[in-house]
Amino acid sequence: MNQGRIRSVKNTQQITKAMKMVSAAKLRRAQDRLVSARPYSRQAAGDPGAPGRGRAFLAPLPEARPRHRRR
Repeated sequence: MNQGRIRSVKNTQQITKAMKMVSAAKLRRAQDRLVSARPYSRQAAGDPGAPGRGRAFLAPLPEARPRHRRR
């Protein structure tokens, strides 16, 4: 019975570790998106330190990604 409990705890630890890795990757991706959106949000808010200072902000818009159909 002890061996079964040890195995169960180890499996739970492995699942927990995998879940932490997934959440860390999602957080990193979200932070990258926030950083890349700063110039757009600054321009929208009228920040004088934003790129373009006083002239029209003509940054290229993000490209549309192709849609993938789920099966």
